[in-house]
Amino acid sequence: MSVQSKHFLNAPENLVVESLQGLCALNPQIALDVADKVVYVAKQDRSKVALICGGGSGHEPAHAGYVGDGMLTAAACGTVFASPNTSQVRRAIDLVENEQGTVIIVKNYTGDILNFGLAKEQYAAQHPEKSDKVKFVIVGDDVAVGKTQGKIVGRRGLAGTCLVYKIAGALAKRGGSLDEVYAIAEYVAAHVGTIGVGLEHCHVPGTAAGDSHLAPSEIEIGMGIHNEPGNRRLAPVPPLADLVPQLLDLLTSTTDPERSFVPFKGKDRVVLLVNNLGGTSELELPGVVRETRAALDKQGFVIERVLAGTFMTSLNMPGFSITLLLLPDGSDSSAPSAESLLSLLDEKPDVPGWKWASAAAPAPPAEQIKQTAGTRPAGVSQSTKLRVEDAKAFDAAVRRACKAIIEAEPEITRMDSIAGDGDCGLTLKDGANGVLKALESGQITGEDVVGSVIAVSKVAEEQMGGTSGALYSIFFSALAQGLQTHHSGASTLSPVLWSAALSSALTKLYTYTRARPPSRTLVDPLDAFVNALASSRGADLTGAVDKAGAAALQTRNLEAKAGRSAYVEGDRLKKEHIADPGAWGVKTILEGFVASA
Repeated sequence: MSVQSKHFLNAPENLVVESLQGLCALNPQIALDVADKVVYVAKQDRSKVALICGGGSGHEPAHAGYVGDGMLTAAACGTVFASPNTSQVRRAIDLVENEQGTVIIVKNYTGDILNFGLAKEQYAAQHPEKSDKVKFVIVGDDVAVGKTQGKIVGRRGLAGTCLVYKIAGALAKRGGSLDEVYAIAEYVAAHVGTIGVGLEHCHVPGTAAGDSHLAPSEIEIGMGIHNEPGNRRLAPVPPLADLVPQLLDLLTSTTDPERSFVPFKGKDRVVLLVNNLGGTSELELPGVVRETRAALDKQGFVIERVLAGTFMTSLNMPGFSITLLLLPDGSDSSAPSAESLLSLLDEKPDVPGWKWASAAAPAPPAEQIKQTAGTRPAGVSQSTKLRVEDAKAFDAAVRRACKAIIEAEPEITRMDSIAGDGDCGLTLKDGANGVLKALESGQITGEDVVGSVIAVSKVAEEQMGGTSGALYSIFFSALAQGLQTHHSGASTLSPVLWSAALSSALTKLYTYTRARPPSRTLVDPLDAFVNALASSRGADLTGAVDKAGAAALQTRNLEAKAGRSAYVEGDRLKKEHIADPGAWGVKTILEGFVASA
């Protein structure tokens, strides 16, 4: 897959400062030192411990998005993926000067440790009386890098750092002492692990557009948040149900001498954080939560809290990470209690970067998923029983039409990515798969045409959705009505009856859509087919299908008047010279239906 290399900005060199200025407009309680790119709480309560974080930009909302009441006091921001320099960090320390002391929390990257550490030592040298008032916490939660490989540099800091910010920040707000805030930050840092996975690397604004790092069928496990290589690559991309257990094996292993970083014992109480690395859709992320929760339940873990969203990104990387915080089991008297950690985690900070999370453990799956079987209204009674002369040929024709749509999905999707919103091919494919299942289960059969048409209408309604699903469902519902209205006591479907029912269905459809041919929509081939069939009183099915095909092809030359294509700039449609995807779908269905067996 290609790397997304286009960005919204004025100039790359101004991006970080302009982003921080926008953040200050979003969060009036914070201020920005422009020269040193330090975001800080403008009216700090100096009777409480201050927390400083920071690092390279490009990980938003970390770090500046967590500055505010109840979390962090200041963040020193470097350029993209580059540590802030020592003077920037010194400025942050000076800005949060207070009575109780300061805790600096940094991710385990060499540049961050050196620059933040040097700033701490410079401050202590200039203020020896306060040398014990600044504490330093390093977070390394990445489990992708084994102990041997990382024996000198240690583990990289990833999204687990955000849990350290949150819990330590809440304790500082409560008035915890410097030693208490430092101790709880250290405890969380030592009991958190993270593993990430990406579909592709990210692109740094202002750099040349790079080639894809991964093949279209590859993913990379353990990729760092600065485009560092991962632990391994997998191909093809596995389904989540297979991928997530592999990630959790790396995260929770206690037998692998290279990766038993967190002292899990079995049936542990944990906090789960699923983090969007920047380019994963909000539709996909809850699916990751679902699979992770199921896999942890299977392993016997007790999930006390679930957090999900964008916490620490790698710019626009299409990927996610899974973080587990091991809660204390009560065996260590020096450790905080699990309840105290959860209480601190549950407090809502007044910062834009922290995502909503429930202050309760997730309900058991059996209680969470409400059973709705039997609650739908019963179907309309059906007294008309119509069959076709050759039921097997009818069933085979339906199967061909469905398979034709499934095979055509990529091309219809390509068309719709230009002329619409890109979902037409998948919507039709979903409908075709639903019809095939109904065919295999006997709900669709040439022995009961009216029942079959009603079944197709329900598939369109329930499995296709959207505009296409509604139009198909209305048309087939109206077709079922037409078959029952015009059957005149017949038990076998005739071409004349087919034609009459189709005409009445089209008439009913027109009461719900303003589209009329020529309109560059699916009604163009549908209208051509129905009217051509009516002119032959149902005798020339092949000729009617040919008329529909010609009408679908003609949509390449039409101005869009209805449907999603009406919102697409007209010159683009002319330049691409593509048919309407919905019209192409109708053409494909009809041609598949009449094709030779």
